[in-house]
Amino acid sequence: MTPTERPDRNLAIELVRTTEAAALAAARWQGRGAKEDGDQAAVDAMRQVLATVDMDGTVIIGEGEKDEA
Repeated sequence: MTPTERPDRNLAIELVRTTEAAALAAARWQGRGAKEDGDQAAVDAMRQVLATVDMDGTVIIGEGEKDEA
């Protein structure tokens, strides 16, 4: 591999890393009574990691009726 080439990466593993980052970010808010802050931390972490994934596509996120999101 040359210095300008990106390493081969597995999309499934990258998505696991994304989920992990979101969970860790949200966990910092657990038990503080600040659900919206936890949600925002998870979304911010997810976006940050997804921005590093080499893919073309549309990400669709939704929580459904529970939070009227």
